[in-house]
Amino acid sequence: MRRTRYKKGGYSSQTANEYIDIKQPIHSLSTELEKQFRFEDGKPTKEITGYKAWFSQEGVPPLVVKFTAEIKLPDYLSLIQFDNLEAVEVNYNVYFRAAGLTEVK
Repeated sequence: MRRTRYKKGGYSSQTANEYIDIKQPIHSLSTELEKQFRFEDGKPTKEITGYKAWFSQEGVPPLVVKFTAEIKLPDYLSLIQFDNLEAVEVNYNVYFRAAGLTEVK
């Protein structure tokens, strides 16, 4: 994985493709979604802003992908494909999001 740098702009599939090879297998590591909450004045509120889960691909550190809607995760280590995977680079960190995922049979 290459070292990130600051780029202007938001999420894009091009940035995601710089980190993830969509032709290589991706495995689901999470068995449950983690809720993400909106923060107000530095404190979490009860408002859910998204869900995240962990995934793995050979040669790439485990990655967290955010989903705006609650999705059904497949079994542990299932092969998956993301629906509309995008990424953004911010201060040497990479953040991923996807519209959903499909289990590869």
